[in-house]
Amino acid sequence: MDDLFYTRQRQLREAMSEANLDIAIITDDDSVYYMSGYFDYLHMEFGRPTLLIIEREGNTTLITPEIDLVAAQSQARVDKISSWNDGLGEEWRQDLPDLLKAKTSGPRARIAIEPDHIAPIVKRYLDTLVAGREYENITPLLSRLRMIKSPQELQIARHAGEVAMAMMTAARETIGAGVAEFEVGLATTAAGTRKAAEILKHHYDEKDMSPNMHFLQIMASGEEIIKTHHRASTRIMQMGEPVFICFCGMTNFHKFKLGFDRTFWIGAPKDEHAKVYETAVASQAAALSALRPGVSAESVHAAYAEVIQEAGYDYPFRCGRATGFSFLEAPQLITGDTTILQPGMVMAVDGSVLISDFRAQVGDSFIITEDGYEQITHHPKQLDDMIL
Repeated sequence: MDDLFYTRQRQLREAMSEANLDIAIITDDDSVYYMSGYFDYLHMEFGRPTLLIIEREGNTTLITPEIDLVAAQSQARVDKISSWNDGLGEEWRQDLPDLLKAKTSGPRARIAIEPDHIAPIVKRYLDTLVAGREYENITPLLSRLRMIKSPQELQIARHAGEVAMAMMTAARETIGAGVAEFEVGLATTAAGTRKAAEILKHHYDEKDMSPNMHFLQIMASGEEIIKTHHRASTRIMQMGEPVFICFCGMTNFHKFKLGFDRTFWIGAPKDEHAKVYETAVASQAAALSALRPGVSAESVHAAYAEVIQEAGYDYPFRCGRATGFSFLEAPQLITGDTTILQPGMVMAVDGSVLISDFRAQVGDSFIITEDGYEQITHHPKQLDDMIL
C-alpha cells in the first residue's frame, strides 16, 4: 500500500500545480488517511488537532499529538512527522509559522484548505499567519482524485463487498419473531468482523488495520420501518412485520465503505406493501439500466425517479452516491449532479419507495466498468425470496 499513498500525493501535487496552489492544509480525518495512510488518532474530538501539510514543491508534513507518535511512525507515508504535546510550548502551532512562511511571503502565494472540514480553532490561528489572505478550496481537487479508484482500491471494494454479504447473510439468519433488533446488530457485527479478519489474513499484510466492524446497525422493524435511519433497539420483532436492514457506514473494510440494503418480512406482507416493494425493486432496475460510463449522474437518478412517480408515489430522495473512504463521496446520483460517470467509480445504487405506514428499499454497490458495471454486493431481492 505504500506506493498507493505516495502516488496520491504525487497526483495531488500535479493537480495543485495545474491550479497554481502552493500549499494544502488537510484537516479532515478521511482526507488525512487517503493522502498519508495515517488513521485512528483521537483528533479534534479530544481537542488534539492533526494536520497534514502538502507543499506543491517540497515536503509532506504530518503534525500530530505526541501521544500518537508511535502509530504515526508506523502508518504515515510522509516526509516528516512533527509531534506536539499538551501544554508544552506552542503545541500544534509550533511548526506552522515556518511551514507557511516560505509559501505565503510572496504577494501571489496561494494557500488551500478544506473549508468545510477545518476546526474553528485551527482556522483562527491560520488567519493570524496569512495576513488576511483569502484561502483556496482544496476539496474539489481531492474529490476529483478520489472519484476514480485505482486497481488496489477496487480490490479493497470487492473485499468490502464480501464482508457486506457475510453481514447480510447473518442478518437474514437472525431475523425472526420474538427476536430483539439488537440481536441482529450483534450477529452482523460478528459475521462481518470474522469475514474481514479472514480476508486481511490472506490478502493484506498490515498489522494496524482492524477487522472489527463498528457502527450502530441501521435497521427498523414493524411500525418503525418508516424511520429511515433507525438504529437497532430493544424492540422485539413480530410475525407479519417487515424488517429493513442497511449497511451504509457499517460495512467499513480497510476503511472502504459500501452501500447495501434489503427489506425482509417475517411472514407474508400486506398486498399494498408488496406493491410498494415491487416498485422499489423496479426503480433500482431502471437505474441500473442507465448505469454505465459516459452518462451523467443525474440521468441515473431520473430513470429511477420516473418509475416511482409513474407508479403514483412521491418524488424520491437521491438514487445513490459514490462510495469509498468516506461515507459520502462525489458524485451523487441526484438531480443537478451533471458529473459524467467513468470507469473506476464505485457507486451505491438504491431503489426506494415511502408511503405513510411502510418503506421499502433495496440497494447494492457497483464498480463502473468500460462497458457497464460490476456488481460487488449480492443478495436475492425478489419478493418471495425476502419472506422469512
